[in-house]
Amino acid sequence: MTYQLPELNYGYSALEPHISARIMELHHSKHHQAYVTGANAALEAMEKARSEDNFATLPKLQKDLAFNLGGHVNHSIFWKNLSPSSSAPEGDLAAAITEYFGSFEAFKNHFSAAAIGIQGSGWAYLAWDALGNRMIIGQLYDQQGNLAMGNIPLLMLDMWEHAFYLDYQNVKADYVKAFWNIISWEDVANRFGSVSVHSKSLLLG
Repeated sequence: MTYQLPELNYGYSALEPHISARIMELHHSKHHQAYVTGANAALEAMEKARSEDNFATLPKLQKDLAFNLGGHVNHSIFWKNLSPSSSAPEGDLAAAITEYFGSFEAFKNHFSAAAIGIQGSGWAYLAWDALGNRMIIGQLYDQQGNLAMGNIPLLMLDMWEHAFYLDYQNVKADYVKAFWNIISWEDVANRFGSVSVHSKSLLLG
């Protein structure tokens, strides 16, 4: 198999009371696994189509791959973005947040509003825009829609109902509020440090 379900750096109960062990178990072992399985199935079907020189189903297979691979990538980042021990952004990351959003509080309010305001299923994200050479906040619809290819995700929040409904039911604002208590700013800082310096030159050549 090309794609595999990643292991978590913490136990399913480690993020309680903000996210319950039951949600984490279902979310990781069932939902994320389904995206991995779907992405692998799409690749296998494409391989079969090439061997038979029959591409009648290619449009559907491309959509299946984009959706499922999007789910796999998004969740893989999301798990790393979470931590039982959360403090606050520091150093270059903190300075960048202030530079691009005015203050951490303004960034937090903007990100939270983006998350709560998603219509249907999707994600809120903080990303590095390689072309504009700056941080941006956005809404990602489903698993793959509305994200420019030059945007490199730094922080992602899953706003699909399966991520919070057992704990928070339809009160999305409480789930978003809880999210700020379990962010691994160290992981976000590492992602920011790896992309912010060279990404623009790599994109433009």
